[in-house]
Amino acid sequence: MNDLEAYFNENKKRVIDKWSHYFEIYDRHFSKYRGKEIVLLEIGTFQGGSLQMWKNYFGDKAKIYGIDINPNCKQVEEENIKIMIGSQSDRDFLKNVIKEIPPFDILIDDGGHTMLQQIVTFEELFGHVKPDGVYLCEDLHTSYWKEYGGGFKRKGSFIEYSKNFIDELNAYYSEEKSFQVSTFTSSVNSIHYYDSVLVIEKRPTPKPTRSHTGTIRIPDMQTPKLKGFEKFKTKTEHSLSVRMNKLTSLFRLPWKNGNY
Repeated sequence: MNDLEAYFNENKKRVIDKWSHYFEIYDRHFSKYRGKEIVLLEIGTFQGGSLQMWKNYFGDKAKIYGIDINPNCKQVEEENIKIMIGSQSDRDFLKNVIKEIPPFDILIDDGGHTMLQQIVTFEELFGHVKPDGVYLCEDLHTSYWKEYGGGFKRKGSFIEYSKNFIDELNAYYSEEKSFQVSTFTSSVNSIHYYDSVLVIEKRPTPKPTRSHTGTIRIPDMQTPKLKGFEKFKTKTEHSLSVRMNKLTSLFRLPWKNGNY
């Protein structure tokens, strides 16, 4: 049991509502910030208990901010905890948040959990996360709930939206002009998917380089020496396969085992 889970289980202060498996995820990605001067924003203040939990976990140097649409959430303000009232799907409000709050070390989206809210929040606030910061969006199971705008494989769900991040993370290797390196590619070090949670860890990421060291080698595998028709046939088949792979890639057609 980590310190966050212990705090949750022993909590006698403001109400906290969390899934039990989240605490391991939090501690894994947040522990490096403990005792440091950080800025944390949690969207979805609820009863304010989680904000008190973060304050206890990170220490007195941490500045904790919360966002909620309920004006009554201002009541949970205390030393080092400040609340802003507004909707996370309101782009103008989020732009104002950026003006009022310093860049975030940690951003936790535990707000309304609709697809629109999660996507708008990412688009407006991800760029305000520090170059070595963490963006965490939780309760992603709503991507499978129709009342939240989700549904299995439904276009526009946050899960489907976020799958594009995997491509962007690997964009340095693209051979296509239509898919180029983005600011996401150059600023993100890793993406972590858990049950109902997505964690994006930022770190300046230049184009990868490749090299080798050492001097001792084993012999290359010997392939049979082909002659005549067999040599011609093998070369022709390989050439055809390469050409067909390139051709079918234009239409993004799926082929068994990944090639023609």
